[in-house]
Amino acid sequence: MTELLLKYFRTKQQEVQSEKMYNTQCPFCSMQCKMQLIEQSIVSRKKYTTIGKDNPTSEGRLCIKGMNAHQHAFHQDRITHPLLKVNGEFVRISWERALLHIKEQFSTIQAVDGYDALSVYGSASITNEEAYLLGKFARVALKTRYIDYNGRLCMSAAATAANQTFGADRGFTNTLKEVPFTRVIILSGTNIAECQPTIMPYFEKAKENGAFIIAIDPRETATTQIADMHLKVKPGMDAALANGLLKVIIEENLIDKKFIEERATGFDEVRDYVTSLSLEDLSDMTGVPIQQIRSAAIKFASEESGMIFTARGVEQQIDGTDAVRNLLNILISTGKIGKPLSGYGAITGQGNGQGAREHGQKADQLPGYRSIENEEHRAYIANVWGVKKEDLPRKGVSAFEVFKKIDQGEITGMLLMCSNPVVSNPNANFVKAALKKLKFLVAVDLFISETAQYADLILPASSYLEDEGTMTNLEGRVTLREASRPCPGEAKHDWEILCEIAKVLGKEQYFSYTKAEDIFNELRIASRGGTADYYGITYEKIKNEGGILWPCPDIEHNGTERLFEKSFAHPDGRAKMIAVKNTPDVPKEKICDEYPLYLTTGRVMSHYLTGVQTRKSSALAARNFESYLEIHPETARKFNIENNRLVSVASKRGRIVVRSKWSEKIRQDTVFVPFHWADSQNVNKLVGEELDPHCKMPGFKVSAVHVSPV
Repeated sequence: MTELLLKYFRTKQQEVQSEKMYNTQCPFCSMQCKMQLIEQSIVSRKKYTTIGKDNPTSEGRLCIKGMNAHQHAFHQDRITHPLLKVNGEFVRISWERALLHIKEQFSTIQAVDGYDALSVYGSASITNEEAYLLGKFARVALKTRYIDYNGRLCMSAAATAANQTFGADRGFTNTLKEVPFTRVIILSGTNIAECQPTIMPYFEKAKENGAFIIAIDPRETATTQIADMHLKVKPGMDAALANGLLKVIIEENLIDKKFIEERATGFDEVRDYVTSLSLEDLSDMTGVPIQQIRSAAIKFASEESGMIFTARGVEQQIDGTDAVRNLLNILISTGKIGKPLSGYGAITGQGNGQGAREHGQKADQLPGYRSIENEEHRAYIANVWGVKKEDLPRKGVSAFEVFKKIDQGEITGMLLMCSNPVVSNPNANFVKAALKKLKFLVAVDLFISETAQYADLILPASSYLEDEGTMTNLEGRVTLREASRPCPGEAKHDWEILCEIAKVLGKEQYFSYTKAEDIFNELRIASRGGTADYYGITYEKIKNEGGILWPCPDIEHNGTERLFEKSFAHPDGRAKMIAVKNTPDVPKEKICDEYPLYLTTGRVMSHYLTGVQTRKSSALAARNFESYLEIHPETARKFNIENNRLVSVASKRGRIVVRSKWSEKIRQDTVFVPFHWADSQNVNKLVGEELDPHCKMPGFKVSAVHVSPV
């Protein structure tokens, strides 16, 4: 028997002609799990195996997306050469011709229409180096004010709320390692079990240790299953629910008076407003029973430590900033911030959602989380870049507002990098129509996405296996993504593409980098002294420590694990509380006879964002090959919707067709559709154009719709 086994293993060993290993990070969610891809050449085929690697955040865990990420990187549809649209068809051209074409088109547009006629649309999935360089490229190489990115549709409400309340925005004020030991947790609008599966063990450990978990969500999900209490809030009523919790906490005298007096402003305004409200009215508005509101408030306030986590469910609303601020009011009122085992966490969605918003992709921002309108900030960055302060453009507009500028004819050209706005933006039909009005659109991507189809020129980018650089995960931990696999065909790194375009535009002196680390070292200097200070972080330091939490102001500094222990980041050192109205000044869409149901959107575990990458993975696509409508059986019967049948979902803006899925886990006045699909299943066709006035987030989570059988 032993001889037979030895013979078997010798035969298998001989079959493996070669083996290569690639250390990298998952390209998907904000956990940024470390992993290794093993490539084995076996006779005439290749076999791939992905294993997790130990790291401070995910501790070697992987989810189904990470295990199969390589499938899209090796997909046959990947773009490997520049493609120019000729008579409606894409044809292969050389890089030299592609770059000259960009020079001709960009120069002509700016000569005729002005510098601001060009725009840049970025991504929260690219590295810190590339996000930084994209902001510099827009302002130095193109001299345009119009740059924004897809993170505007993801994290902007939480980021703005944290900045307004605390004076600084880092995803988590604490580290994940504190979560298992806190006493009470509120999970507001976050389905981490499907969106960030490798984070779940922290919360499961907390529950094992006796933590009380409160989930706020219109649906029962894999996340709400671990909760001790589920507040099944009506879509869009999160701010009002927070007012109910605050009312109980204040009236039951469960506040931390000393903390409020010493470290906050605005409490009196909050107290006067919430005590004037009726708990009965708040219960009617939110759909949450009074007793649940009371129990949740008393439990959270009474425990010695506690944390609140938010995600897209509460943030992707036209009052998302205020809703998050109201949840932060609860933290401040109870003194559960800036202390061990107590704090706030914004569960970042995209892989580099944190880092990508810190270093200059946002319309109003310069590196280090500096403001483009602040004269001191402008002077500092101008000096780092070697340009005049007065030559830096002023702030532009948000992601969706860019398309309004295109529609109005103010923007006539665009550089689109690694994003798919036709699927991800609200009122998707309008976005598509706007893109058709551009004189010139160049897209940098791995595939011909639904948006890239409208491009005049597509440039081939590198994947996560090939593109080295830093990423900042949901904790605010800066990690280094190693990437040693060669680029296929003529694909180039995003930063290389920007440098080559800058060169043909005559701006080579500002973009003379030879590797990603060169860019990072400039980023370190550009961020120095800013809110998001990376100056003390180096590639070598990240490798040695497995990641560094910012701020890290000097080389000897080890990073900051817990924020706001002594003071907040506002000039006076205090957190700013505000009274938040139950309903926003710009009213949300309400259900009516014609559109009698609330529509909310979200993710499924096997897909990511607009699905451009995950739908190219056979293993992931097989798990969810089409979109669906989750609907309560009672609601389905009312509208003659049979289970597992095609159904029309319509709003004032458009119509899609998806398959019905009966579920008693959702409110009877609400339906749910995931957002990973395009064309006739693109749920964002149904979402309105109204934006949060503070952060310009669209209201993805609340739309009024009608459903009917097909």
